[in-house]
Order: sequence, then C-alpha cells, then structure tokens
Amino acid sequence: MSERTTHPLLREVANATAAEPPPPVSLAPAVAPPVEEKAPPSTAPANVEADAARYRRRVLLTLSAVFLALFLYWASGYFFAYTDDAYVTSDFVNVAPYVSGRIVSVNIVDNQTVKKGELLATIDPTPFELSLNEKQAKMTEAEAQLAVDRDRITSAQAQRDDAAAKERLASDNVRRATPITSAGFYSRQGLDTLTAKEKEAKAALADAESAIATAQQTLQWQLDQTKLLAPTDGTITQLTLRVGDQAVVNEPLIGLVDAHAWRIYANYKESVIRHMKVGHTAWVWLDTYPWHVHRATIQGIARGISRVEGERKLLPYVAPTTDWIRLERRFPVTLVLQEQSPDIVLHMGADARTLIFY
Repeated sequence: MSERTTHPLLREVANATAAEPPPPVSLAPAVAPPVEEKAPPSTAPANVEADAARYRRRVLLTLSAVFLALFLYWASGYFFAYTDDAYVTSDFVNVAPYVSGRIVSVNIVDNQTVKKGELLATIDPTPFELSLNEKQAKMTEAEAQLAVDRDRITSAQAQRDDAAAKERLASDNVRRATPITSAGFYSRQGLDTLTAKEKEAKAALADAESAIATAQQTLQWQLDQTKLLAPTDGTITQLTLRVGDQAVVNEPLIGLVDAHAWRIYANYKESVIRHMKVGHTAWVWLDTYPWHVHRATIQGIARGISRVEGERKLLPYVAPTTDWIRLERRFPVTLVLQEQSPDIVLHMGADARTLIFY
C-alpha cells in the first residue's frame, strides 16, 4: 500500500478514537496487591510436648487426690465412726390374758398413753364368780358336816363318861361281889371306834379345807385376771380389740410401746467396733427432729449376729446387702440418749444417724 493510501486511513482511525468518550475514572483508593507473608518457623513439636506434660500433671493430681481420699477414709476409722444405718426402738409389750372369756369392756383407744396398772379391758367375770361361789358352798357344807360329827363325838364322850362311872361302880361291886355285875356296860371298843371316826373326820375336813382354800385362791386369781391392766407406762399401738371379742389364754390382745426403754440401734462395720467401748459418747441425728444433734452414750455392743435370715431369734440378723451391693458385716451398737428433752417424742422404727468419737 502506498503512503497516499495509508495516511487517510490513519486519520480516520484517529478521528474515531477522539470521538469516543473517555472511560470513567474510579475514585476508590487503589488497592495494593497482596503481599505474600512468609510463614513463621514450625512450633508443632513444642505444643505437643506441653500438652502431654499438662495431661500427665492432671492425671497425677487426680490419682493423688483419690489416694489421699482413700487414705483419709481409712485413717478416719481410727478416730471416729459414722453410720446412717440406725433406728429408734423400744420394748414392745404384748398384753395377753391369763384366762379365756368374752371381752365385755375396752377402756382405751388407739395411740393412747397409759400408766402402769391402768385398766385396759375387762373379760366377763361371771363364770369365775360362779365357780368361786360353788367352792365356797362346798366349804360351808364341809364345815356343817364337821359340826354334826362333833355332836356325835360329844354324845359318844358323854356315853363314855357314863360308862366309866358305871365301870368304876362295877369294879367296886366286883371287888365286893362277882365279875358278872359288870356285864351290860358301854364297851371301850365302841368309844375307840368313835374316836377313830373323829380323827378321820378331822383329817377329811383338813384335806377338804386345804383343797377348797387352794381352789378359792385359784378362782380368786382367775377372777382378778379378768381385768387386763397395763404392765408398764407406755402408748397403745394398733388397737383392734373390740367388745365381744373372745380372749384366749396367752394370745396377745393389746400392743404397748414401753415409755422407759427408748434406745437407738446403730449397725457399725466390723472393722470399727473394736475401737468402741461401753460408755463412749455418741452423737445422734434423728430424722424426726432434723438439724438437732443429741448426745448419747454407748450402752452395749453386740457380741454376735445371725448369718441366716429367718424369724425373730435370740441373735439379731443384719442384712449384708443393700441394693444388690455386698456390704461388710455390721454389728448392732446400742445407744441411749442423755438428758433427753421432754419435748422430744420418740417413735419406734424411726431412722437415725450416729457419729461416735473414740
């Protein structure tokens, strides 16, 4: 292409470029291109070692705390003993009659406090009164028979005296006349027979009087037993006796909680009872009176327990398991509250917690 042709084309391109508007200018600050930072030197091995050291320290502290707790628990057995396996108890008296009969009166109500000798109930005394009257009638009859026998003896003695007088007269006549004159007088053999009967009557009367006196005492005692009296001070519990019930000999009718036999049974592990002595001071927490600690004294420590569960025996049974957990054998320790406040009302079977310092 020649220069003549080239120059017009260049001018056209230049004009077209000048006619186009210029692009808008941005007022935003220029952003500097990111500068690539250099990575610091790697510290991963140092962090791992620090974490491992801290972990070992925590494990060591935990094991030390567990060991210290176990040591303190073991050592505490040499200074004090605590148990929450304790309860309040007293003597429970079963009031049973000595005679059988129908109940004609009940003089108490459930949960009533009674004093020793107070009338609880009465058994029908009519049968015993009739038997006593019968024995008294037999004794009166025996005394009347004795009076008849005494009259007969008196008559015989009079006959004997008369015979003796006649015998003396006959003896005088014998000396003066013949032995025939003594015939027909009252014989000595007859008097001896009556005397023997008198002795027999006296012996029979003595036996009858003794038997009747014994029977009277028995019947009077039975009559007295128709009145059921409180054997001790206490509180009536679970009274179900009603008028018309049949009382049977030696079958309990009334339950009585003794008011003077309150104590606390605390079951302690066999590993700590060797440190306890009778008379040691104990502290008792009663669940019926929370937030109050009561002073008590060890009254006794059981020398044996039963290993077989069953009916009530002379040896106490203490369950060796709790919620399927096998426990150490425990022995009952009897505690008695000291300086008990009259405002405190104890309940048989209530829970307690005890602490004993050696």
